[in-house]
Amino acid sequence: MSKFKIVAKTFAGLENVLAEEIRTLGGESVTVERRAVSFIGDQSLMYKANFHLRTALKILKPIAEFEVTNRDELYDHAKKIPWENYLALGKSFAIDSTIQSEMFVNTMYASLKVKDAIVDKFRENTGKRPSVNAENPDVRINVYLMGNHCILSLDSSGESLHKRGYRQGQGDAPINEVLAAGMIMLTGWKGEKDFLDPMCGSGTLLIEAALIAKGIPPGMYRKAFGFENWPDFDEPLFSEICNGDYEKEATCVISGSDISIQDIAIAKANIKSASLSKVISVEVGDFLNLKPLSPNGIIVTNPPYGERMKPQSIVELYSAIGNTLKNRFTGFEAWIISSSMDGLKSVGLKPAKKIDLFNGALACSYRCYELFQGTHKQAVIIKKKL
Repeated sequence: MSKFKIVAKTFAGLENVLAEEIRTLGGESVTVERRAVSFIGDQSLMYKANFHLRTALKILKPIAEFEVTNRDELYDHAKKIPWENYLALGKSFAIDSTIQSEMFVNTMYASLKVKDAIVDKFRENTGKRPSVNAENPDVRINVYLMGNHCILSLDSSGESLHKRGYRQGQGDAPINEVLAAGMIMLTGWKGEKDFLDPMCGSGTLLIEAALIAKGIPPGMYRKAFGFENWPDFDEPLFSEICNGDYEKEATCVISGSDISIQDIAIAKANIKSASLSKVISVEVGDFLNLKPLSPNGIIVTNPPYGERMKPQSIVELYSAIGNTLKNRFTGFEAWIISSSMDGLKSVGLKPAKKIDLFNGALACSYRCYELFQGTHKQAVIIKKKL
């Protein structure tokens, strides 16, 4: 089976986590890029990347790379590509573009140039043209133009891979599934100790934690991937990947709570949809009144950032969170993501780690708090002795 370059897209801050996932999966020549990781693999690995990678948003297969000095050259280069190898006449297509070039101030114009090249190529060769469907295409084509350098790729994923397929509903500020998985993987947790999200919202962090603990691929719930509409789709190969024996027994307790009755109802629906009701328990409750179910574990949570709250309210909330962690969760490790620097300062605990991440367009700090008795200095001495 021939090998080729593959590019996996992700969020800023998760590149190294994704790179390690790809190495584990068997990727070669793994290279970390800006919000992406490139690697070498075959068709089987491309299928596996879509099915298994937890921190990838898209898996792209570059098919052409060239330099352009004007708008017409983009059309000319695109028209030279043997599109009949990638797109059947009966299939629809759409163009997604990422443009940072003085030649194309309007991203849509670059997409239009490539679309015209594809349509004209088919019309000249067959007298017919494939249809364009911007909303739900069979085949997605990605245009990346940085300055004069252009890469055209096939989008093997179709819809973004964060759309796992288990979500039945969401609260006011749901966290992206890929970001949730990345946050958990950044902690190093793999299911060896209990997991708690005390402000769980619609349950995304809990579900992603359960998938990790049980070894369930995130693609297990997906109904379709983009590559299934390609002319060279190997159905037996993909079926073999899908039907592998991946699931294992989870030995940890995964639990969550939220003060919102509505969010807990949504979380239960999402958990049921993912067939994880026996693994995850959730209840309505205020974190400030919560007591740990075990003497140690890990907390990963996404509290309110204060976008709709008064400054004093966010300070009070995060101060209360810090006091609850310190007084009730000794022996735990707590990870909190937030865009509110005032809030994080009010936690009143010294973070052991700080990681820069983005939650949507919001720049966030993801912080680890090691919860111990006594002073930080005493804890460091104890650690060294151990």
